[in-house]
Amino acid sequence: MTTTRILFLAMLAAGTTIARAQVDPNQWLEDVASSRSMQWVQAENTRTAKDLKKSPQFDSLYQDALAALDSKSRIPSVEQVGAWLYNFWQDEDHPRGVYRRTTLDEFRRKNPKWDTVLDVDALSRHDGKKWSFHGMDCLAPEYRRCLVFLSPGGGDAVELREFDSKTLKFIADGFHLPTAKMRVAWRDQNSLFVATDFGPGSMTESGYPRIAKLWQRGTPLNRAHTLFTGAAKSVSMSARRLRSSAADIDIINEQTSFWTASRYWLTARALQPLQLPDKAVIEGAFQGKLLILLNSDWQRGGQRLAQGSVIIASPKSLTDASGSVEVLIQPRPHEVVQNVSSSRDAVLVSVLDNVRGRLYRYTRIAGGGWQRQAIAFPNNGALSVTSLDEESGSFFVKYEDFLTPPTLFYSKGPDFAPERIKAQAATFDASGFKVEQYFATSKDGTRIPYFAVMAKNTEFNGNNPTHLFAYGGFRVSLTPSYSGSYEDLAGAYGKMWLERGGVFVSANIRGGGEFGPAWHDAVLLKHHKRAFEDFEAVARDLVTRKITTPKHLGIEGRSNGGLLVSASFIRHPELYGAVVCGVPLADMRRYNKLGAGASWMAEYGNPDDPDMWAYMKTYSPYQNLKAGQAYPPVFFFSSTQDDRVHPAHARKMVARMEKFGYPVRYYENTEGGHHGSSTHKQLAYRLALAYTHLWRHLKQNHAESQ
Repeated sequence: MTTTRILFLAMLAAGTTIARAQVDPNQWLEDVASSRSMQWVQAENTRTAKDLKKSPQFDSLYQDALAALDSKSRIPSVEQVGAWLYNFWQDEDHPRGVYRRTTLDEFRRKNPKWDTVLDVDALSRHDGKKWSFHGMDCLAPEYRRCLVFLSPGGGDAVELREFDSKTLKFIADGFHLPTAKMRVAWRDQNSLFVATDFGPGSMTESGYPRIAKLWQRGTPLNRAHTLFTGAAKSVSMSARRLRSSAADIDIINEQTSFWTASRYWLTARALQPLQLPDKAVIEGAFQGKLLILLNSDWQRGGQRLAQGSVIIASPKSLTDASGSVEVLIQPRPHEVVQNVSSSRDAVLVSVLDNVRGRLYRYTRIAGGGWQRQAIAFPNNGALSVTSLDEESGSFFVKYEDFLTPPTLFYSKGPDFAPERIKAQAATFDASGFKVEQYFATSKDGTRIPYFAVMAKNTEFNGNNPTHLFAYGGFRVSLTPSYSGSYEDLAGAYGKMWLERGGVFVSANIRGGGEFGPAWHDAVLLKHHKRAFEDFEAVARDLVTRKITTPKHLGIEGRSNGGLLVSASFIRHPELYGAVVCGVPLADMRRYNKLGAGASWMAEYGNPDDPDMWAYMKTYSPYQNLKAGQAYPPVFFFSSTQDDRVHPAHARKMVARMEKFGYPVRYYENTEGGHHGSSTHKQLAYRLALAYTHLWRHLKQNHAESQ
């Protein structure tokens, strides 16, 4: 055998050894429901329960969480549908929920009478499936024909059934689609815009529909007329009818990436592309024209339209570059448009002003201009328009802040002054607490705001157990939220944390939408580490102010926030005393092949691109986890039914940490989807585990420092 041949075989053997060494030994955990994977999950759940449930505070934490979630005084979030107010409600008697309705006059009463529309618990028992209710869409103006979306297990994939809101029964021969990730909307009483799984080749690489069709009542789905087929590499396809007083507008949307789209105007004669920036978002229609939010600057002929503007234009004017475009809202310093909705005579716009909610009503005035009316609400909280009646222009708004329970207001003409309708009873005694807004300075000099909720007599001595929560991606804004409310991502922190002596912190790091598209764009792709640097800056600022010290500082994040806290405790383990990491991304080498991961490549980048992976591998938690480090103890949680962020991310992190002998615990709910729970009891259990983990490690450290 020649020397060259021997050398070749040696190189081949060495290459094989290297290839074998690079195989992920935990990749089998990506098989979601295999018997081997589920045995591993059950063993982890048992080990976690045995460990954390023995802590003396677990039972009281569970009861505190459940009491807040099941509070009888929670304000119902209502939607105006014709003469009715609809609401989805979960409590101890209806763990899976009941969809119900009442009238406005009845709703004003202290204890309104509700009529049951759909009992999801009864339906689950009848069908032998654990249904999660994902909404009902009733066709205007009669609102009798409705589409009901039901998820088996709480994931994003749903089954569609047609429902009669007068007889309160499913329509036996009505529209029906089997479980899939779908985009469905009414066109008229006898036709639907449908994008779903039509069979091989009909879904994108992200796992969403790529074909939009028009489906006529009484015809089989395979006879539906194809309107548009998007690229397999796009994220998703959808079609919808935007209704307005002057004219309805049919729009087809190809989501080419998470942040970009191509839009088409569907008329009786043609499908015409709309000349819009790819990052623009069509928010709705007003008097036959489109309402559009610009997420990038737009040079249109001689007109420069700034990022953050809201414009209004007819679809015809957008089919060429010469059509007229009207500016409704110009961006203002520290003021960011969050939501745009419309009625027959007005446009409602909610904004954030330094992370504080504001609401404005825009109406036409003589001469063609606009009048802006501020709707007065308290100054330092979060506002959300929960329902707007398109005909009358009346609307419901929910207000809350860190210390004020959610309050529901109703506004109607002629002056639209808010009328307080309902207010939730306090879930904790807020009289002894205060809220401060501080700013930390990130590595590149950017000022990062954060809110700290603490007792009025808190001593800045570095000994306060502190719970730091953040997200930092996908233009998601963290606004002030009351403990135990629907928006409270930290979960009943009043009773479970503040009243027990802790400080709660919510950080508005870059990647969110608190200060507009540029605040988010700053962490895209090869700038994603800025989110970690912002988070670390807040952690250090808390220590500098002597609010806490690293051994008393616990951090939490979920989904993209799970990636945030995973990367952060690996980058700087010396900054934190404990970690709660929920439904996280963690294996950024394979994230685009797991769940809906391919749809997020516009946020993080494509790891199959060697140049992009060279950057991503420097922070990917799974790849950077090493033996022999001083990592803080971590509690991970996920859901078997999460068809958005694959549970393998959390599973593999736990398996790798256990191999290295690190203190780690894991809980995986077998249903619940990306939210991690389907019932209040499931959520209360998970919250009790997480807070037990935090108190065990941070309070122990707190006691040691006394």
